[in-house]
Amino acid sequence: MPQEAPLVSRIGLGLAALGRPGYINLGRDADLGADRSVAAMEARARAVLDEAWRSGVRYFDAARSYGRAEEFLGGWLAARAIAPEAVTVGSKWGYTYTGGWRVDADTHEVKEHSRAVLARQWLETHQHLGEHLDLYQVHSVTLESPVLEEDALMRDVAALREHGIRLGLSTSGPEQARVAELASRLRVDGVRLFDTVQVTWNLLERAASDALAEAHAAGLGVIVKEALANGRLTGSNDDPSFSQARSLLDSQARRLGTSVDALAIAAALAQPWADVVLSGAVDIDQLRSNLRALEVSWDDEANERLDTLVESPEEYWELRSELSWN
Repeated sequence: MPQEAPLVSRIGLGLAALGRPGYINLGRDADLGADRSVAAMEARARAVLDEAWRSGVRYFDAARSYGRAEEFLGGWLAARAIAPEAVTVGSKWGYTYTGGWRVDADTHEVKEHSRAVLARQWLETHQHLGEHLDLYQVHSVTLESPVLEEDALMRDVAALREHGIRLGLSTSGPEQARVAELASRLRVDGVRLFDTVQVTWNLLERAASDALAEAHAAGLGVIVKEALANGRLTGSNDDPSFSQARSLLDSQARRLGTSVDALAIAAALAQPWADVVLSGAVDIDQLRSNLRALEVSWDDEANERLDTLVESPEEYWELRSELSWN
């Protein structure tokens, strides 16, 4: 059976940008510099993990497709002698990293939700994370994913509970709300299949809000990813078409005595259905700034003024698809 009452923190650390040399966050070139060697990235990951631990972060989120994120995280947990019961670790299966440790790779990851990939990646994940793994998620589920309807695959996923873990899924794309709704209803032999749902939610993309409230009310844990919209809600976004929105964000951040990134994360934390909000920080300064969100007194004025930033799901995901790996 899954562990009861896992130890989590309101802000978790996602390793999407720390486990591989290329990702789609704005400003990444300036953040990381030229040295993207495995050794340099592992040292960076360990430094950020150390700071996160010192700051009280107790949820860490990886994936098979995040390059060497599972390897870095597992090595850090072992080196710091952190007991499995002292932390909550989540990872994901369904994408295979194919970037060959190159920023300019033609294809960085390949998606396949199949029984064969689950069997292979479960063994790989367990090799790196072992008894520290608490949550195993299907990566980036859309309405087309067979995990929502293929009985044999759903049973394979459900069977992983025998290892004492919880099960979840992450979503992507303009139909996130519908996927979240389905996630709360799927059953295998009368038992709900998923314990958690991880969804992109931020000040620009809020379409899944009602579905997440329903999922939370049904007992699912909710993890928010991409609260900074891949850097669009940070100082790295110098797109002229975003200048008016940036001015509004700046004014609210000043009024509340915080930074734009902390403001955006605070918006996610303020949602009553949000259990954990992920930081995607790639250095200690970014992490410290993100964690300031815990001190922000989110209020009605921020809610009302920043409502104007919302984009349609179609517009948001189209813009996201145009971001380059860097």
